[in-house]
Amino acid sequence: MAAQTQPFHWHYDELDDKNFQIHGRTLLLTVILFSLFLLFTLLCLYARWVCRYRQRPATANDPALSASTTLPATQSGRSLGLDPAIIDSLPITLHRSSTTPADETQCSICITIFEDQEKVKVLPLCSHGFHPECVDKWLSNQSSCPLCRASILADPISDSVIP
Repeated sequence: MAAQTQPFHWHYDELDDKNFQIHGRTLLLTVILFSLFLLFTLLCLYARWVCRYRQRPATANDPALSASTTLPATQSGRSLGLDPAIIDSLPITLHRSSTTPADETQCSICITIFEDQEKVKVLPLCSHGFHPECVDKWLSNQSSCPLCRASILADPISDSVIP
């Protein structure tokens, strides 16, 4: 059952590059296809850049923005901060370790423990406390509590009195 096998020999002269030639029409078609592919790729990249970075900037004259705050994240598609006057109007208290529960003894933004008689800015609706400099920086970019994400401003619908 042992069949005589002959070793396989490559014939390198059959794979010679002299037989590989690109003629005029083939070269022209190759250049045109490559150019179209490159143009399509560049157009896709430009369209992506336009969609991502060319958003309409909010201006101070925009009638869609209210006087005291910017649009909430649900209306504008991005979260904008509070007016500096509102941030400055939030109450600041002095921290007392004897009256504070153990879970509220640190600023959850910078993760440092409140010292006795240290200033703490308390958010009105959720009563979470933070260092004033930490929460002021947060509120200049966001309009919600950094811990529970509750809105800092009262909902205008709930503040209105129904007759």
